Amino acid sequence: MLILALDTTTDAGSCALWQNGAALQFDCPTGRPHSETLLPLIRRLLAEASMGLRQLDGIAFGAGPGAFTGLRITCGMTQGLAVAHDLPVIPVCSLETMAIQVGAPRVFAVLDARMGEVYAANYACTGDDCRLQDDIRVISPDALVLPAEPGVIACGNAIGAYPLLAERLTAAGIVVRPEILPQAAAVAQLAAPRLAAGQGVDAALAAPFYVRNKVAKTVAERLSEGGKA
Repeated sequence: MLILALDTTTDAGSCALWQNGAALQFDCPTGRPHSETLLPLIRRLLAEASMGLRQLDGIAFGAGPGAFTGLRITCGMTQGLAVAHDLPVIPVCSLETMAIQVGAPRVFAVLDARMGEVYAANYACTGDDCRLQDDIRVISPDALVLPAEPGVIACGNAIGAYPLLAERLTAAGIVVRPEILPQAAAVAQLAAPRLAAGQGVDAALAAPFYVRNKVAKTVAERLSEGGKA
């Protein structure tokens, strides 16, 4: 099975080629928009593997939640490539990709949602299978209820973005892995069994998973918090 996987849900964008359990991943250059770097990186990846788009069985993408612009870039790129080559697509949740990377039985995934909030979800993982234990939520880090189970590992960039959250996690005895971010190779790892099970969808049905629709605060909201208009 040959799968191209894309992820630009955070600043750490990447693409990967999955072939029968092995993944080759290239990371997007830092300091440049993913809209400029992702397609050339895909071309370089395929050239490195001596593969063409027509040889793919499907395209997987990090559907979110995450950075709004990044989600639109990944989804749009996936749709364009999939439609042009008549390929199924497999959307994968960004929080789940972080959970599978941790490789622990219980994972608390938290991404910075900006606007003073985080995306958060609890996962129970066995091998290559991570099961969501409750709803994915977008919430203030101060109001976030931490998991009470023993042995939980927390991951994601919200840990570094909100120091008080990091302190709360550590005080609760939860190991923190702030360096873990969504990676295209993990997207492919989760997508492979789903594609094999016939769970790929038509490219026209692919859509980002935003969790919330509001992308920015109003002028009045920024002023009320002491910011600038």
